[in-house]
Amino acid sequence: MTRNTNRIAILSPIAWRTPPRHYGAWETVASNITEGLVARGWDVTLFATKDSITSARLHAVVERGYEEDPTQDPKVSEYLHISEVFEHAAEFDLIHSHYDFMALSYSRLVPTPVLTTIHGFSSPRIMPAYEKYREGNFVSISHADRAPELTYLGTVYNGIDLNLYPFQERPGENLVFLGRIHPDKGVHLAIEVAQRSGRTLLIGGIIQDQAYFRDHVEPHLGETIRYLGPLDVAGKNQLFANASALLHLNTIPERFGLVMAEANAAGVPVIAMDLGSCREVIDHSETGFLVHSVTEAVAALALLPRIDRHYCRRRVAEYFSIDAMVRAYEQVYRVILSRTEIRQSNVHARSARV
Repeated sequence: MTRNTNRIAILSPIAWRTPPRHYGAWETVASNITEGLVARGWDVTLFATKDSITSARLHAVVERGYEEDPTQDPKVSEYLHISEVFEHAAEFDLIHSHYDFMALSYSRLVPTPVLTTIHGFSSPRIMPAYEKYREGNFVSISHADRAPELTYLGTVYNGIDLNLYPFQERPGENLVFLGRIHPDKGVHLAIEVAQRSGRTLLIGGIIQDQAYFRDHVEPHLGETIRYLGPLDVAGKNQLFANASALLHLNTIPERFGLVMAEANAAGVPVIAMDLGSCREVIDHSETGFLVHSVTEAVAALALLPRIDRHYCRRRVAEYFSIDAMVRAYEQVYRVILSRTEIRQSNVHARSARV
């Protein structure tokens, strides 16, 4: 392993621990990048909660994720956390932020370059912040999830740890849903597919919208439609071991969709709505099926035996693994660090002439 002398700060969100115990896609990605960089010889400091687990140096000012500790004021915790990395900016050659638009407001206050991975635009109302800092260094997580107002250094797909998801050779009988219980994720559509096909549906994930759960999920729960609660990696693998397919019937354009890669890594085909990044993550008719309605999703169930589960896993290894992600980020880092070196050389040259 070659030691890299550049010092990288990874700014992870603090809604949850890094890596999260259950839900926490951004924290998962920040953790996977950190661990992948350390394995490849980079000098990395992870800014996350104090209970986070990492092989890098851990720098923390917040005890636990604010979603796991109701005594916290989320905004106070966030700004204590974000400001901490920028107060230590001189110690790093690059700050890699996974903190959405909020960290951008500090980026002009320090000479250290900041790379922002945009994990999604939660609302059009946040765009003024991105537009103000449009000269920043941005990476998208899919080609589909880009803002035309911004210039990107590239698209880097999120990467997962394949070692966490054992390959499941034989398909099970169940349909599974994994993700936030929220209208955006289409749990109600997955339920409809299960009911129309006469299949069992197992649902795992945090309830993010209580009213939606109460009105559109809970009334259908019973012997064949079951809600299992939030699931850790072991819980996911238990589902994958008995799954014929993962249903990902999102109702809005998907930004990336880690769970699709996780399912494919285990060899489980995915039936997804053809919105946003789904067509980038799923190879139609090869690792799953892209559909446009519940009717199409039901029809796709009959085609599942055509899917080569081994190919599902090989494709994840090629495009959506930690190694693939970290190699892509290394290229982006080198572009930013090279630009910084050129700017610094020009400043020194001008100073010498004065």
